[in-house]
Amino acid sequence: MKILVCIKQVPDTTEVKINPETNTLIREGIDSIINPFDMYAIEEALRLRERFGGEVIAITMGPPQAQGALREAVSLGVDSVIHLCDRKFAGSDTWATSLILARAIEKVGDYDLVICGKQASDGDTAQVGPGIATHLDLPQATYVRKIDTIHLDTQPKILVLERLLEEGYELLELQLPALITVVKEINEPRFPSLRGKMKAKKIQIPTWGNTDLQIREEEIGLKGSPTQVVKVFTPPQKEGGKIFKGEEAESVAQLFEEIKDLL
Repeated sequence: MKILVCIKQVPDTTEVKINPETNTLIREGIDSIINPFDMYAIEEALRLRERFGGEVIAITMGPPQAQGALREAVSLGVDSVIHLCDRKFAGSDTWATSLILARAIEKVGDYDLVICGKQASDGDTAQVGPGIATHLDLPQATYVRKIDTIHLDTQPKILVLERLLEEGYELLELQLPALITVVKEINEPRFPSLRGKMKAKKIQIPTWGNTDLQIREEEIGLKGSPTQVVKVFTPPQKEGGKIFKGEEAESVAQLFEEIKDLL
């Protein structure tokens, strides 16, 4: 199997800074980590490789510092990585980002499965995975909690999985190639090995820009992003509620009178 994992480097801080001119996140100079949900995607790809053989390729889009996420992926056991980096990609929303990733996946070619984390911790939209599937016209399943099996000896190949719902789960069959997004219930990510860390230090990371992907410039970056952020602001702090003191019966009576005044 050839498994592609789309990962994202996100700020390792709650003090996120916004560029006031573009209304986009400032990522340069901030400590970053692999998006936590993407760690489960990497782990599941590695487990599938251990079960069925093949290779795992990690892809990320971001500034030069995003190579740190790719090196960490290699230290965990990923076979190879691809970095998508171009100033023309800057400011891409989820639509443009998913298009760029989809074109990179097309360029890799001959893949069986694409795995993404369910969402990124900095954006929380859960749109990029489904967006990639839409651009590639792939069968997709979101919020996958378990992969039961993969039938590689059938035509077409079949993936059997469990998709998490609010009150249970549903059992699905997808034809491969397909795309899935995974939740944290699917596994427990491993730690990097010493051998993996040594490989990560030495690996040469290929970088693809728009010259390699050949996407029209009006479809990427801020120009190609239909989502426009008009204003970014901190919501006003909520005022504290009232506290009724005294015995229980007295407090209930005060609360009752307060509610009557609101009606």
